[in-house]
Amino acid sequence: MNKEKKELIYYNALNNILSLGPRRIAVLIEHSGSAEAAWKAPAARLAALPGMQNIIPRFDRERLNIDPFGLWDRLIEQSISCTAPHCRNYPTLLKQVEGPPLLYYRGSLEEINRPAVAVVGSRRCTFYGREVAGRLASELSGAEVSIVSGMALGIDTAAHRGALESCGYTVAVLGCGVDYCYPPGNEELMDQIIASGAVVSEFPPGTKPSASYFPRRNRIISGLSLGTVVVEATAKSGALITANYALEQNREVFAVPGNVGSPYSRGSHRLIKEGARLVETAADILEELYLGPASGCPGEVQLTIDGAALNLTAEEKAVLAVIPYQPLHIDNIIRESGLKASQASALLLSLELKKVIRQTPGKYFTRV
Repeated sequence: MNKEKKELIYYNALNNILSLGPRRIAVLIEHSGSAEAAWKAPAARLAALPGMQNIIPRFDRERLNIDPFGLWDRLIEQSISCTAPHCRNYPTLLKQVEGPPLLYYRGSLEEINRPAVAVVGSRRCTFYGREVAGRLASELSGAEVSIVSGMALGIDTAAHRGALESCGYTVAVLGCGVDYCYPPGNEELMDQIIASGAVVSEFPPGTKPSASYFPRRNRIISGLSLGTVVVEATAKSGALITANYALEQNREVFAVPGNVGSPYSRGSHRLIKEGARLVETAADILEELYLGPASGCPGEVQLTIDGAALNLTAEEKAVLAVIPYQPLHIDNIIRESGLKASQASALLLSLELKKVIRQTPGKYFTRV
């Protein structure tokens, strides 16, 4: 057994003591000289390390019930791989963040060191947001830039799909073990990402999704990327956490402008006010990151809030313009649009079929 693999086996064992975390594991390994030495070190010696007094007794108890080689065999049985900062295939950019963690992955890391951009945003988003995220990811993939996101519903899913449609390399970072698909329903997408990219997590297999884990995974999303693009974000969106991590890691932050009346644009607009680069095209991102123009693609994403990129007729755009992101009754729509009731009803039906608006009980309509 080579030295790198043996070190990885004990690193994995340490990572299964969840109370340690990547920073404490790094301290233990640095103090002991290797992951194997840290695993086998007497508790009294480790407890003398700063900040370890309250952690080591639990570590000492838990390691008695863990067989490092048995854990490794289970990874192999599940077709799950892992990599640590000492490994040759560990992402170069992630080594630069504070406390780079052990990474479990399914798929391939062969292209993990290609230039990468994170595309993130709200789970609940508009049609516009999904369209922009997908097109940006597609254009960037055409420029041989990898797409990193969190495989959540909404913007994340649209970004991964945009990359896959352009045969690009995409990485999904999970807030659970890589043996879980979260959110449920994205199983097909997860399989597609594994087939042409990678699904990664710092959490050991068997770790169920938890709200406290998602902010931790966000630092990996930004850490794998040269820059983070926020497409749509509410004032308290987790995408803003990713943007903050990017700033802490000295990476670029971009934001896509949206409708000033939409709550899903407040977070991205705040980032722009604070100095984030405003993104109108994929070329804006490539230029800022010194990656050059997209090869074989125009780089134009056609961002719009008036329906120009949604193949709407002039009449449909006129109706859409009076419909806010809060429910509005059909009588108000008829009055504000100046149309006859029959015309307005027909256009509203057409907009519903194009998934630009939706109807709620009582003949109320709202933008999607």
